[in-house]
Amino acid sequence: MAGMETDGLPIPRRYWSILAIMLALTMAQLDASIANVALPTLARELHTTPAASVWVVNAYQLAIVASLLPLASLGEIFGYRRVYQAGLALFTLASVGCALSPNLGVLTFARVVQGLGAAGIMSMIGALVRYTYPHRLLGRAIGFNALILALSSAAGPPLASAILAVTSWHWLFAINGPLGLVALAIGLWAVPNPEPAPRRFDVWSAILNALAFGPLVLGAETLARDGDPLVGGLAVAVGVAAGATLVRRSLSQTHPLFPFDLLRIRILALSIGTSFTAFVAQTLAIVSLPFMLQYFLGRSVVETGLLMTPWLLATAVAAPLAGRIADGPGGPALGSVGLVAFAVGMVLLAWLTPHASALDIGWRMAVCGVGFGMFQSPNNRAILGSAPRARVGSAGGLLATARLAGQTTGATLTAFLFHLSPAGRNAGTPLLIGAAFALAAAAVSVFKLREGGPPPAAAGPEAMDL
Repeated sequence: MAGMETDGLPIPRRYWSILAIMLALTMAQLDASIANVALPTLARELHTTPAASVWVVNAYQLAIVASLLPLASLGEIFGYRRVYQAGLALFTLASVGCALSPNLGVLTFARVVQGLGAAGIMSMIGALVRYTYPHRLLGRAIGFNALILALSSAAGPPLASAILAVTSWHWLFAINGPLGLVALAIGLWAVPNPEPAPRRFDVWSAILNALAFGPLVLGAETLARDGDPLVGGLAVAVGVAAGATLVRRSLSQTHPLFPFDLLRIRILALSIGTSFTAFVAQTLAIVSLPFMLQYFLGRSVVETGLLMTPWLLATAVAAPLAGRIADGPGGPALGSVGLVAFAVGMVLLAWLTPHASALDIGWRMAVCGVGFGMFQSPNNRAILGSAPRARVGSAGGLLATARLAGQTTGATLTAFLFHLSPAGRNAGTPLLIGAAFALAAAAVSVFKLREGGPPPAAAGPEAMDL
């Protein structure tokens, strides 16, 4: 029943809840990257151009970015479990639609719907994790969440390659059907269902939010990839105008859709800024490294994938350990140390010579992964742990939006740098710029140490009701 959960779920329901949540998150995260590997196959079999096939990826990402915050607000109003289950059901149905698509137009539309479902899942993850675990264990819960994200990101390309090697591209999406049904069935019983806070949903703010994020992302990518400057500039102008209108509307509201009220909580605002900046840095590295490894260091596609694996595995190991530490007094400092290590790792990668061995590359990748894993869990804990309980849904949506906005900014900046200079020339430049962003994130994170207050483990559930 709604409203029965206080400080976490009892065992074993807690474990069943996290299983359902993580299964849904895995599917949503996999589908963010799994289609990239299949783009050449999709272009060939759907009889379209490579440039047009990119919309299979863009449609999914744009739908998520444009709808995360409106769905987070809906979760607070109508219930986190209800929005999560609806998003999961929509994602599952849209996955089947993707698998049955006869042409690129239908597939692109199905991906938009699938992105809306994924946003319903992602926007609720933070709130559902917060209500699944007791407050004293929130750090390790978030660390486990980071582990799932890292493993899902690592599994996307090889899983797509394996599926395409034995069967058609349709199964990239059809596999979500049975998995989604399992997650839905478990979630109906196990996922927490705290009492919602009924209020009127701000439809106009939701429209302005979509008009701000969607055109901004689309316009920035168009300009960075040397597209039509008129189209790109117009899209950016629409996004800026809609964003400015949304800001003016939100500042006068008690529970705004874009949660400016949460950004008045200093530690939460600093943590969101840290997250955005760190994900810009991460994406600058992740997008540019394959080009560096293949064009500058002469590695094959298979070798590139293997050489980047230590980064993801190191993150998967470091994030849960950092989550446990984040539940104690050392958590805030750990995030700053991790970001510095992350920056050092990127500088070391930028300094690689053409004759670097696999070991030279691998251990530098691992330094980056450990550093990023050390940062992520304490930072996310600070965001979810400092939000009032009635607004933890919007805090989770803001966290996901900061991550996606940072990734989009990083990818766009990398494309712009490649436009200025070919990817094989000055290969370390994006890494050095990424290191500068990581150090900037570390500087922002240091300000959180001045906030003082009780250690994270000492802040019980009552601390959430600010």
